[in-house]
Amino acid sequence: MAAAFGEGFAVLHVTVKDVVSKARMFKPILKHLESTLDRLAPTVNEITQSSEQLDLPEVETNSLIEHMEEGEKLVLNCMKIRWWNYCFKLYYSLKLKELVEEIVRFCQLDMQVHSTRNVLRTLVNVNINLQKQRVLCAVRDPPDFTVGLDMPMKELKTLLLKEEVQLLLLTAPGGCGKTTLVQMLCQDDQIRGMFEGNILFVNLSKTPNVKVIVQNLLNYKNMQPNFQIQSDEDAINQLSQLLNHLTPNPILLILDDVWLGSESLPEKFKFDLPNYKILVTSRTAFPRFKFTYHLKPLDDVDAMTLFHRSASLHDENSYIPAEEDAKKIVRGCGGFPLVIKVIGGSLRRQHEVVWHSRLMKWSDGQFYFSSDTELLAHLQKSLEFSDDKVIIKECFMDLGSFPEDQRIPAAALIDMWAELYKLDEDGIHAIANLQELNIRNLASLIMARKDASEVKSYYNEDFVTQHDILRELAMHQSSQESIGQRSRLIINISGNNIPKWWTEQKQQLIKARLLSISTDELFSSSWCNIQGSKVEVLVLNFHTKNYTLPEFVEKMDKLKVLIINNYGFFHSKISNFQFLGSLPNLKRIRLEKVSIPSLCETLVPLKSLKKISLFMCNIGKAFENCTIQVSDAFPNLMEINIDYCNDLEELPLGLCDIIHLKKISITNCHKLFALPEEIGKLVNLEVLRLRSCTDLSELPDSIRSLHKLSILDIADCLSIMKLPKHIGELCNLNELNMKGCLRLRTQFPESIMDLEQLKLVVCDEERARLWEPIKEFLPKLKVKVAEKDINLNWLPK
Repeated sequence: MAAAFGEGFAVLHVTVKDVVSKARMFKPILKHLESTLDRLAPTVNEITQSSEQLDLPEVETNSLIEHMEEGEKLVLNCMKIRWWNYCFKLYYSLKLKELVEEIVRFCQLDMQVHSTRNVLRTLVNVNINLQKQRVLCAVRDPPDFTVGLDMPMKELKTLLLKEEVQLLLLTAPGGCGKTTLVQMLCQDDQIRGMFEGNILFVNLSKTPNVKVIVQNLLNYKNMQPNFQIQSDEDAINQLSQLLNHLTPNPILLILDDVWLGSESLPEKFKFDLPNYKILVTSRTAFPRFKFTYHLKPLDDVDAMTLFHRSASLHDENSYIPAEEDAKKIVRGCGGFPLVIKVIGGSLRRQHEVVWHSRLMKWSDGQFYFSSDTELLAHLQKSLEFSDDKVIIKECFMDLGSFPEDQRIPAAALIDMWAELYKLDEDGIHAIANLQELNIRNLASLIMARKDASEVKSYYNEDFVTQHDILRELAMHQSSQESIGQRSRLIINISGNNIPKWWTEQKQQLIKARLLSISTDELFSSSWCNIQGSKVEVLVLNFHTKNYTLPEFVEKMDKLKVLIINNYGFFHSKISNFQFLGSLPNLKRIRLEKVSIPSLCETLVPLKSLKKISLFMCNIGKAFENCTIQVSDAFPNLMEINIDYCNDLEELPLGLCDIIHLKKISITNCHKLFALPEEIGKLVNLEVLRLRSCTDLSELPDSIRSLHKLSILDIADCLSIMKLPKHIGELCNLNELNMKGCLRLRTQFPESIMDLEQLKLVVCDEERARLWEPIKEFLPKLKVKVAEKDINLNWLPK
């Protein structure tokens, strides 16, 4: 098809060039046509060379080919028209103009569809390879507001660029701004110009794994070894090959946050290469490093500037303390930016009484924190909340349930907090709590750009990050009581080193409502027993290709939320799923990067299950070989979220028998090409979200039966060409998101004027024009033109 299109264009192009000098009466028109075709030729060549199949429907492509063939005849006939035949001249002129416009539109649309689909699919691949990896290899942007780092940045850059410096240590206590300084350095024009795309960023954990680090670097540069890396020696050899591949261009490798005990690690990454430099950051000033830059705390002036900003003292609604009182508070922060921001955030818009009360506790005149313990103690003073905000403190401590240096999905927190604190199902209050933590600088909430229809209900692309010291503070706060008495028990296992307290008793009894267990890629031990009869939320974080659910899960009678996160490179196969069948109160399951052989092959019915979320999972066989019907396995399921599951091609028929379903969200599943006609049986469905399913070509006519549907989201469904004929029967449809539906260009079905409850449509300019004549029949309707944007916020930076 692409070849036929290219051939048709070429014939027309040659014909125009041949005729333009012979048909004098049409010379201006033909010259314009020739010029246009000249400009389009490279684009047409790109279209025909990029793929054997065009990105537009066959019927549309065939139509254009026919028009170009007619256009060729039209151009040849131009030589036969006499000068006095004005009617023919006008007719031919209009036809030639229409032909030009049609070719231009076709090329633009095909390239736009092709480009958008490629971008979306690339994002999926990037996301699968990078999103959930332990180490991020691209430098994030620095905070919007920084102070006191301009001079250190210049000094650090000068030292780094010295010819004799290959390995440079940047050191300062925790919370002093080392990572922010590195981020600023990497935005410097000279540094960016010198190293270009060869700045590699590695954020290290307390127990760094060389194989993991190198695998991340290889993934980041799209270089995969021909074998699985088995040893540190293999890893170093692969890193050597990567760096040699990047040379002779200069390379900057940043090893961020090297812990005491891992100071020998940077030596393993040294190679005798020209223009190759390593920048290390650490809380410890290791003597073995020849070149070291010491970052000092902020001076009084810069500290006061940051405090004013963090406490919003410029806001007319804020209490303005006496200058001396503010200085006492800032002086007690020791010039540490993190401490200043957190304490300033905790005082933002507080009453005068609160300021004076905390001033008495904080103004101890301490200028220097000699240890992380003292730093945590100082930060702990900021964790004071009024009685009506005490839940915010609990939410803060819950963030420690996820591994360090990982982005925490807002959707996972919404599931946890809906059950632990009885927050709303839609997540509005949970997001409000995250925004409160963000304001107080205890965490960073990163929300993807949303259209008006998404703000209240769609949080799958939002996430939370947290400074490692604040995570330590959260864990420190959670560990004030003895192991058995804690309401929140967070266990981090390195290798096979099970905590001593866990192995001391055969039946370890705990009272925790939230239990989080994190294991690394070296974990292989069998589980010790634990009695968690009061656990309501279980978070399991791991890095292995095969993972066995602990047997003690089977006895967690009060378990309501199960969150399983695989942070490894490959999808993990989970065994012992049958244990979930004995959990009478399990309401929510969230799985990330898991291969699911069958959800209902061995399970007894999960009668309490209300919500399933599958993120980056292999689910092609999840609903096959079922010994019981899907509707019998999950009789009361109300919500299913499937996101970035790239092997999903068809929605399982069995789901259409779960009559209690209210929400279906299938997003970024680019192989999904069809919905079953039986979807019309879901008469209680209220939300149907199908965004960025680029191969989905149509919506089945049976959706006319979804009379309770209030939100329909088909944003970025590039292959959808028309709306269902009877869409007007969706009598409760309130919001329709159809931005990025590039092929949806035909007039809407007549029944669309029956959507009397439709209040908001989100689309692009071309689709907005199609809505103009309909708006006069739907007085409640507001059509919002979405900004052209491909969201990249979820990508690692």
